[in-house]
Amino acid sequence: MENKPHGKHLKKWVLAVIVLAVLAAAGAAGWNLFVQGGSSKPAAAVTVTATPEAAATPEPTPEVHSMSLFMAGDGLIHGTVWMDAQQIDGSYDFHSIMENMGTVSSGYDLVYYNQETILGGTELGLSGYPTFNSPQGFGDTMVDLGFNLVSTANNHSLDQGETGIERSTAYWKKQNETKGTVMAGTYDSQTDHDALPVYEKNGITYCFLSWTYGCNGLTAPEGKEYLVNVYSDHVEELLDQIRRAREQADAVLVAMHWGTEYDDEANEEQKALAQQMADAGAAVIIGCHPHVIQPIEYLNNGSSIVYYSLGNMVSAQDQLPRLIGMIGGVTITKTTANGETSIAVSDARADLIYTYYENFTNFKVIPFKDLDDAHLSGYQEIYDRYAQKITEYDSSIQFGGFQ
Repeated sequence: MENKPHGKHLKKWVLAVIVLAVLAAAGAAGWNLFVQGGSSKPAAAVTVTATPEAAATPEPTPEVHSMSLFMAGDGLIHGTVWMDAQQIDGSYDFHSIMENMGTVSSGYDLVYYNQETILGGTELGLSGYPTFNSPQGFGDTMVDLGFNLVSTANNHSLDQGETGIERSTAYWKKQNETKGTVMAGTYDSQTDHDALPVYEKNGITYCFLSWTYGCNGLTAPEGKEYLVNVYSDHVEELLDQIRRAREQADAVLVAMHWGTEYDDEANEEQKALAQQMADAGAAVIIGCHPHVIQPIEYLNNGSSIVYYSLGNMVSAQDQLPRLIGMIGGVTITKTTANGETSIAVSDARADLIYTYYENFTNFKVIPFKDLDDAHLSGYQEIYDRYAQKITEYDSSIQFGGFQ
């Protein structure tokens, strides 16, 4: 016979289960009271959040400014050049001769050339080689074409003595006041000579300096040495001016009248002095005087560059190398990051121009890209040869490409 639980026993078993459940519930409630310090309220949920590592401070974005510089060589205004520019009314207009220079330099922030002949004006009496005095109309044309940096320290600065410099300086001061043109190299007072003006373009400050080796044996009157910046026997003064300029400005631009006439290689003085100037803080060194083209090279790992000689921009000289000039361009960049500022010179480039004329009339400065054999026989071979000359010291220089 199968054993079955008795009804009374079953009731006792069910009652025991209920008691155990009640005791379990009571125990849980007691535990909750313990962890809550006796509070009858339910415990709040606790959220545990992992603490991330502190985020790294992002590097500030560098502040970058840049300006472009265009360079051309000697404005050597022989008598036949200003005669060709004379108008019926007796004035002088050089636009038809020089207009292409405005095209190739268009878009540059700073546009430089060397005013080789003094602009004393017609009242002083115009003259050609060997003691020049040129119409101020040439300056008018160059300013109209956008040239805003003019060097006046050269071997012809004293061709018309103190009067010539005073008239020239008065002219360029007027251009500065009305057009913002900056001239350097000759002065009409000790105060102006000693001043070190700082200019600004595109967020970059700059100083513009100009020096010559001498003035064809002519010297300023005693006590008026301020008339022309002459570096011969004054190299330390030149270098000190560059150092002071670098303390005040981001970039220092120096026009140098130096070298050996008609020699297409930089001489040892040029090379040594260029390095000294770069070490002193010059960013761009712009050379003229030889009347022919000399090479270009970067110095100090690209913080400086020297164009040893740009040759003639315009002249009536009658030998081919002297009728070919260089035009150049560089970009100057200022970078500020973490409180430190640096200046770099980059994108150095060069191209050629040619002064064309017929029987010393109909003068025209023409970029090589616009030449043909009627202007200059064999111009393409000449162009290729000059490409090798310009990049002789530094193959990184870009040749060609000016529009």
